[in-house]
Amino acid sequence: MQNKISAAITGVSGYVPEYVLTNEELEKLVETNDEWITSRTGIKERRILKGEGQGTSVMAAKAVSDLLAKTNTKPEEIDLVICATVTPDYFFPSASNLICKAVGIRETASFDLAAACSGFLNALATGAVFIESGRYKKVIVVGADKMSAIVDYTDRTTCILFGDGAGAVLLEPNDEGVGVQDFILKSDGEGCESLMQKGGGSAYPPTHETIDQKLHYIRQEGQSVFKFAVTRMADISAEIMERNQLTGEDVRFLVPHQANKRIIDATASRMNIGEEKVMLNIQKYGNTTAATIPLCLWDYENQLKKGDNLILAAFGGGFTWASAYVKWAYDPKK
Repeated sequence: MQNKISAAITGVSGYVPEYVLTNEELEKLVETNDEWITSRTGIKERRILKGEGQGTSVMAAKAVSDLLAKTNTKPEEIDLVICATVTPDYFFPSASNLICKAVGIRETASFDLAAACSGFLNALATGAVFIESGRYKKVIVVGADKMSAIVDYTDRTTCILFGDGAGAVLLEPNDEGVGVQDFILKSDGEGCESLMQKGGGSAYPPTHETIDQKLHYIRQEGQSVFKFAVTRMADISAEIMERNQLTGEDVRFLVPHQANKRIIDATASRMNIGEEKVMLNIQKYGNTTAATIPLCLWDYENQLKKGDNLILAAFGGGFTWASAYVKWAYDPKK
């Protein structure tokens, strides 16, 4: 009897811009200070992509180019590229088109996916299903956002939180019991007003009025988002653990969306997972939206071993929330 085919992550890469925006520098822009930001968010600094005409795809292409090199994969071998983002360079062509152009991937399937901070997990699940179906053999899943493009640097409730970055993974078929084992994706449009960028789309296209009203910047209701995030991210993680008969002892790492350290701590506590088992890099990157989870995998790659159980969890605007159970597919490279 043939073993079940799953989609294994066979490589991971990331990219963050060189420019570092520290809490001390934000003190010069808005009424805040390092202690206030750190105690409430856990963030010390974030990366910002500078330069005219430099969009999300620039960071994503760097991550993908490095991924291809690390995995000894030729551009022509790639069957599909999915880019999760809410800050594409343009409405069209898609960021995935621009990524493919930049790294030399030609005549392959590609598309963008938007699910806010849950975007990477939605894209990972989509890529996994394509692999499991037997349709594709090599799928690249990207999470990338240039949040600095939609942040109001006079609004201290949001400008302290967000940064820019990109992460990418390669998915390939595997019949050894490793890879994406399960996922749960959920959304509820009732929360759409709590976290959104109102201007710029077809409902409120750019005008002098929308610009004056700052509708093109991200806005959030902090308390309602916090309560939702802690509850839903913990619940959906517990749900995927329960239906796969996993306990906290079985989990090597919780890989949470990096939105706020207080949210991460509360989620881990509700799941009875100690802080030594929680991937954390929010202190140096801030919230990079769709890029947070792949950037965590990139940062922690050398601490992972084949067979390690990972629980990936995220929440975002929409509201959206998601979890995935991944059994890691390879040992650290020596």
